[in-house]
Amino acid sequence: MAGKAGISRMLTLEVTRVTERAAILSSLLAGRGDEKAADQAAVDAMRTELNRLDVDGTIVIGEGERDEAPMLYIGEKVGTGKGPKVDIALDPLEGTTLCAKSMPNSLAVLAMAEGGSLLHAPDTYMDKIAIGGGYPEGLVDLDATPKENITALAKAKGVDVSQITACILDRPRHADLIAAVRATGARVTLITDGDIAGVINTTDPVTGIDIYLGIGGAPEGVLAAAALRCTGGQMQGRLVTSSDEQKARASKMGVKDFDKKYDMHEMASGDVIFAATGVTDGSMLEGIRYVRGGITTHTVVMRSSRGTVRWVKALHPSIEPFK
Repeated sequence: MAGKAGISRMLTLEVTRVTERAAILSSLLAGRGDEKAADQAAVDAMRTELNRLDVDGTIVIGEGERDEAPMLYIGEKVGTGKGPKVDIALDPLEGTTLCAKSMPNSLAVLAMAEGGSLLHAPDTYMDKIAIGGGYPEGLVDLDATPKENITALAKAKGVDVSQITACILDRPRHADLIAAVRATGARVTLITDGDIAGVINTTDPVTGIDIYLGIGGAPEGVLAAAALRCTGGQMQGRLVTSSDEQKARASKMGVKDFDKKYDMHEMASGDVIFAATGVTDGSMLEGIRYVRGGITTHTVVMRSSRGTVRWVKALHPSIEPFK
């Protein structure tokens, strides 16, 4: 039976098997220096598991367009076709470089929502700002200065600005942003890759991240927005296109206003399920571990209609069922 919002409640747990499988099989290539092989292992694993779900699914954010990606391309149909129509956004291996180098915060990530609920973001960049839940709506704004946003956040949190930590991708394009944040007295945590993890870290106080700022991938922005929808966080994004080719691709996907500031609900609306499984150890999730007696996985799975966040730590006796 479908839930009130149109997605079976059982899917909330079933999607964990999708990200678990992708994480486990890509982990076999962690630290081996082959990004493409690790990503392909995750793609193959995720596709296999998705096709076992009783959904009529369409990939709206995937590995690329049909002529560029052999599997999990944008527009590909997945699932048995017997269940509800759903949009699926995924990154089978968020942080391919992180996995290949066995560095922290590589994840297998998936978001699922009612059909027509996820923004069809083009493969361009997106300027983003995000904070976790529990704050007044509209507390931060993409068009405000770093000082204004950090000061407002510190005031709402009831702490000094020096106690605020911003997460920013370590890129030359962010030199001025990093300097502006540090000038406020706030801390900056730099990450080399994996801005989905960077954004969703704002949802968990344990990570120590209060705000995410800067330019990263637009598809990753939609996946992150899905997670924040489930936790009551806040996020805004604006597409950043640097060439006529990128603008043409965005137009093909329905983008008309290139200056539009998307809020979280425009990127991910309706009933949303989000799941992420750690491939390598990170600030939120443990990575895959091969232990006496099997394999352990650590997954976070969320649902927006209930606001439920589940942490699933599983012991799998053998890798054979995943191959």
